[in-house]
Amino acid sequence: MILSWLDWPAPKKVKACFTERQGGCSLPPFDSFNLALHVDDKKDLVLKNRQVLAELTKQGHVHWLEQVHSTRVVDIGQPYTVKADASFSKQTGQVCCVMTADCLPIFFCDRAGQQVAVAHAGWRGLCGGVLHNTANAFAATQTLMAYLGPAISQSAFEVGGEVRSAFIAQYPHLNMEKHFVARRSDNAILDNKDPVNKWMGDLYGIAKDMLKDLGVHDIYGGNRCTFTEERAFFSFRREGKTGRMANLIWLE
Repeated sequence: MILSWLDWPAPKKVKACFTERQGGCSLPPFDSFNLALHVDDKKDLVLKNRQVLAELTKQGHVHWLEQVHSTRVVDIGQPYTVKADASFSKQTGQVCCVMTADCLPIFFCDRAGQQVAVAHAGWRGLCGGVLHNTANAFAATQTLMAYLGPAISQSAFEVGGEVRSAFIAQYPHLNMEKHFVARRSDNAILDNKDPVNKWMGDLYGIAKDMLKDLGVHDIYGGNRCTFTEERAFFSFRREGKTGRMANLIWLE
């Protein structure tokens, strides 16, 4: 499978999908449907994959961003810097896109089908407020629905105590502690005083609580794992040098 279309009750004019890793022409370790030019894959092969993507979506121009784990959101209908981690559009035929390989892609649309957006949320962007900034690009967050695309699941996402502490400090009202489970080592659960201080973080759970706090309660997806589903997805945490999936949304 190359494309997976989102299973959510969005308006018919909203089109959204994410790519999977099979069905392209890139060679290992980018095998095979890599869509990123910045990972040292051969440019001609990436461009061939992008052409296949254009044919499958019937959309000739995707607005690719230079993602830098920021909280910057851009309107792709206006002149903009390519350094950003989320984009939105109110015009038909403009394809918003972020690339991922473990980080969490989050798709947005309003119930009227007048605007769409997609955000790239690694832990830094998530903690920094990329979802807040993306949701606020819409007129009213209460009219939004969101879809959580493929990302690394809690069972595979080990982080240090500084990550857990950053979320707890930034969002004291959201009880972020519950989204971090101490890693088991030698049959003992490490606590926050242990010098190793490793935790398993739940990006999906964190994002859901943040969205609800913003007034977004129609939330879908959040049931895939890029790390464990090796045949379907690239995973930077699993492979290191690897390709990227694309997460696309537009108004038809």
